[in-house]
Amino acid sequence: MAKPNYSHQKRQRELAAKKKREEKLQRKQQRKEEESTTTPSPPPPPAE
Repeated sequence: MAKPNYSHQKRQRELAAKKKREEKLQRKQQRKEEESTTTPSPPPPPAE
């Protein structure tokens, strides 16, 4: 019977975690871009 390759399993977990982090970062960036483009900033108060 073959022994399990734990280093391969660990590598796969690390790759999955990295992919998940990158996807989360992209979602955050998209949300930030959408928020900045859809809601214009309020005009500055008039100078006296």
